[in-house]
Amino acid sequence: MRPTAAERRARGRRAELAVADYLVANGFAIIAGNVRLGPLELDLVARRGGLVVVVEVRTRGHGSFDGPFASIRAPKRERLLRAVERLWRERLTAIPEVERVRIDVAAVTFDQGQTLVEYVAGAVCG
Repeated sequence: MRPTAAERRARGRRAELAVADYLVANGFAIIAGNVRLGPLELDLVARRGGLVVVVEVRTRGHGSFDGPFASIRAPKRERLLRAVERLWRERLTAIPEVERVRIDVAAVTFDQGQTLVEYVAGAVCG
């Protein structure tokens, strides 16, 4: 049975919280979640020193044809790049300590009460 929209949103929120915990455990501070830039949205934005990471959080249900990483196709990569360019122009250049921004992807799997976060730094390049 296909999950409802509410169930998918709840799973997505749990995945974002798991990735936020992962980032904090690795020395990042969470700047924002679900950042809206016009029609574009970024899941998580975090910072460690002069580096800001924008993290696309992916999760897939049981029986999905593609895995979470494979679901980042060219149109999604292009939207991410546009959103990050806009974030840089409109918000990050105002923070003097920020030197660079990187796009990472996190895949979250929920299985038998366990949460697994797989993380790829620099997964999307412009």
